[in-house]
Amino acid sequence: MTVLRSSGEWWREAVCYQIYPRSFQDSNGDGIGDLEGIIRRLDYLNDGTPRSLGIDAIWLSPTYPSPMADFGYDVADYCDVHPDFGTLETMDRLIRACHQRGIRVLLDWVPNHTSDQHPWFLESRSSRDNPKRNWYVWRDPKPDGSPPNNWRSVFGGPAWTFDEVTGQYYLHSFLAEQPDLNWRNPEVERAMFDTLRFWFERGVDGFRIDVVGRILKHPELPDNPPNPEWRPGDRERFSQLWVYNHNYSDVYAEVRRIRRVFDEFPDRVAVGEVFGTPDEIARYYGDPQEPGLHLAFNFHFIHERGHEPTPWHAPVLRRIIANAERSVPEFSQPCFALNNHDRSRFVSRHDADGRGRERARAAVLLLLGLRNTPFIYYGEEIGMADVEIPPERQRDPARFRAIGRDPARTPMQWDASPGRGFTTGEPWLPFGPESPNVAEQDGDPDSLLELYRRAIWLRKELSSVRRGKLSALSSDDSVVSWCRSEEGTPAVAVAINTSAEPAIAKLPFTRGRVVLCTNRAMEGLLASGSVELPPLGAVWAIETEG
Repeated sequence: MTVLRSSGEWWREAVCYQIYPRSFQDSNGDGIGDLEGIIRRLDYLNDGTPRSLGIDAIWLSPTYPSPMADFGYDVADYCDVHPDFGTLETMDRLIRACHQRGIRVLLDWVPNHTSDQHPWFLESRSSRDNPKRNWYVWRDPKPDGSPPNNWRSVFGGPAWTFDEVTGQYYLHSFLAEQPDLNWRNPEVERAMFDTLRFWFERGVDGFRIDVVGRILKHPELPDNPPNPEWRPGDRERFSQLWVYNHNYSDVYAEVRRIRRVFDEFPDRVAVGEVFGTPDEIARYYGDPQEPGLHLAFNFHFIHERGHEPTPWHAPVLRRIIANAERSVPEFSQPCFALNNHDRSRFVSRHDADGRGRERARAAVLLLLGLRNTPFIYYGEEIGMADVEIPPERQRDPARFRAIGRDPARTPMQWDASPGRGFTTGEPWLPFGPESPNVAEQDGDPDSLLELYRRAIWLRKELSSVRRGKLSALSSDDSVVSWCRSEEGTPAVAVAINTSAEPAIAKLPFTRGRVVLCTNRAMEGLLASGSVELPPLGAVWAIETEG
């Protein structure tokens, strides 16, 4: 068993795994995943051998006390655990158990807003002269009684709700049950910084920071301009340009202040959920003298603009990779993901022709072969797809004004039993079909699960893939390829074929050997200057002597 040791910037070489706690493992039969269930499944993630995934860190979506209006992203107490998931003592045991296996633990920090049931907001809304009134964003109505500006909620509708008791509107970028904190108030900043310290002192290794680009808005709250590209029938949230409430210029200095709290504790990492152009994402990293986030998520493999999924086309993938390499500061690196809890799963996004799982195999080699800190979403490694949820079983509040996220949040499928190995009770969301599941793929050398395992453990062996620079190789409309190289170690070429026909990928060396391929039969083959890629396939080829 690997024991966690201090290792400085461990996140540079880590493979991270996102767990949606409600859906990973239920330990008590109530149909809801919990912390004890995660503890019981840690050996699946990393037992120190290639029989496990070899995960280096886990990120837990929110586990705080919450009314669950937005399933934990409406926080009622930043310094405790929701009873559905366990207790502080259970969290402490989980942290210890992870560290005993060499796994770091990241929690989800939600700084933009709280629950409307948080004690801070209950005080704030009690009267206009309450000491915590200015902890949230309150404004008078316009003379006609309408909201203070035209901002729209991410979930649709106005971003303002009128409070009858005090006669003012409060701002909520998301649900009305999620009032925005006023980060221009130093008291709010101090209180939120202390919530970070609370968990750091308990051994948490870092945080994924929710919608950090919204914590500071324009101080005068002006109207956002209309989006000239918006058309009737498009999602309401895109009807205006988020000029004054998203990636506003003041937010970057605040991110640097947040980073200083992380730096009070050794080996901690701040990973931000940010959205925007490559250059906007890059600004969140700061600079060497005043660093910001350690890592900023780049979701462009999932979506680039709006809600339309990114196509699996070589020129598109090549552009995303090149933009990230160009824009992210040299002192850090990109952070990519193929899936998360807010978007349709990869297999479903790319399954219009019924070949989504074939593309998922190539996507493993892409994600783990790039210069980046990769995040894997639970179930991705077995090819879980979106599940159709009957209307009476849907739970996501966003479904009323946006695309519901329940289909990508269904319980992990450990086996084909009625409870899928997840629960002995009724699951909080319905299961998908019996297949795919872990049990059927475990030990099958040609399964997606085993491909993930081989890729992760091979990445640990190949320092050029973990640490090497990335150089783009000549490609075409079918193939995107690059070389990972580090002085003193063999170079590794990565090539992805996005077409449904075989394709030739040129290699940057005259002699090489295929060490990983979506078609396992090709592994071990020698390659001289080029390699033939299977349809929708991918390879890693290592430089050899001679």
